[in-house]
Amino acid sequence: MSQEIRNLEPKELWNKFADLNAVPRPSKKEDRVIAFMKNFGESLGLETFEDDIRNVIIRKPATPGMEDRKAIVMQGHLDMVHQKNGDTVFDFDMQGIDMYVDEDWVRARGTTLGADNGLGVAAIMAVLESKDIPHPAIEALFTIDEETGMTGALNLKGGILQGQILLNLDTEEDDEIDIGCAGGIDVTASAEYDEEATPEGSVGYKITVKGLKGGHSGMDIHKGLGNANKIMNRLLFDGFDNFGLQISEIQGGSLRNAIPRESVATVIIAEVYDEAFVYDMQQVVNEVKTELKTTEPNLEVVFEKLDITPKNVMPSIAQFYFVRAMYAAHNGVYAMSADFDDLVETSNNIAKVVLGSGNLSVQCLTRSSVETAKFDLANSLRSAFELMGCEVELSGSYPGWTPNSESEIMDVLVPIYEKQTGEKPRVVACHAGLECGILGTNYPDMDMISFGPTIHGAHSPDERASISSSHKFWKFLVEILANIPVK
Repeated sequence: MSQEIRNLEPKELWNKFADLNAVPRPSKKEDRVIAFMKNFGESLGLETFEDDIRNVIIRKPATPGMEDRKAIVMQGHLDMVHQKNGDTVFDFDMQGIDMYVDEDWVRARGTTLGADNGLGVAAIMAVLESKDIPHPAIEALFTIDEETGMTGALNLKGGILQGQILLNLDTEEDDEIDIGCAGGIDVTASAEYDEEATPEGSVGYKITVKGLKGGHSGMDIHKGLGNANKIMNRLLFDGFDNFGLQISEIQGGSLRNAIPRESVATVIIAEVYDEAFVYDMQQVVNEVKTELKTTEPNLEVVFEKLDITPKNVMPSIAQFYFVRAMYAAHNGVYAMSADFDDLVETSNNIAKVVLGSGNLSVQCLTRSSVETAKFDLANSLRSAFELMGCEVELSGSYPGWTPNSESEIMDVLVPIYEKQTGEKPRVVACHAGLECGILGTNYPDMDMISFGPTIHGAHSPDERASISSSHKFWKFLVEILANIPVK
């Protein structure tokens, strides 16, 4: 790991981030980072323990003179999204993140950076280790599996936390103070089909959609970015209708909370249509590129003729319903909020499509700040896929976070921000799935707020963290700790 990261200011923040990023920490495989965090707390002589689901809690007493202030919970999640470029050789299970400085940004070489939520976790670690930062009694809550199921937050029992105020350090624009967020639900469609032998006189093609930006399926869903699965389906739909194209395999996207950047399909067509097929497909590609020229200038679609034609394909009747269900299934913004300007209320991300060997799976993440609207869109997706004969499972539902207009801690943060920057912060609700709403179900009286440094491109290999913003965030956090209200 480059020493230049450790030399950045504030060093206490960046050194802890470098320590954390040396530890592999994929969602649902957090054993090493849990052990790392427990060793960290114990090395400071602080009360450190795991709860039943393996969240890590570290308690630090108030500094002298701060004993009369309300106890606070500082919260972040230990796991990170693992995404890499197709040509990047990297083992997330074994390697630490390879970081470098690019002007005002810290980036990773070909992978996600882990600033989401590593910088928030690092800030909490730096406060726990500090000897000169005034603060009230602190409970540091490090949750697990936020990115793929909110498992840690959903299973945190009531009565464990003693703090009255929660500071969630997991937002990604440093001029925002978040007081609400969307909830979410996983929609999974699956089906089996009997493959059929590839007809004689067929040729095979590999179609690759790549070069898309990807991004966070909540925070970036409104940007009009390309979805590799929807683009691929558009090609397959056209090829099927015009040339009888049949699908052998599809591998598209990866994680539910990442807008899919790449999709690869193996298909066959009758050899007699070979030349016309390539010409027609290029016309469709040109249309898509024209539509996305502003948001996705690097979109690339590659057609490779295969030396060996696939042996089996999806039957035409099953494929007829599949490509139409994919076309009908909503992707992107579904509704904007009537209560907050420019806030997405409800959306869906068609995140992952896997087809082949007689099995089909389509994975979506549906988000909404309105619980009933979340299920309305989920049922719309369910209907599209059930009409083609899929089994559809709705799972992993978690609630949104309802804004509290009477928040005492918000009244602390806003004047501090104004004093430090000379500007007013944007007090907002966001379309991401922060853990505050879930934690609030078992701690309904806890006053919650969320803020963080500027991070762009989260959940994609373009993820980057602003150095100057991280300095601003650290200064903001330190003054907040010194001004927590009295009990």
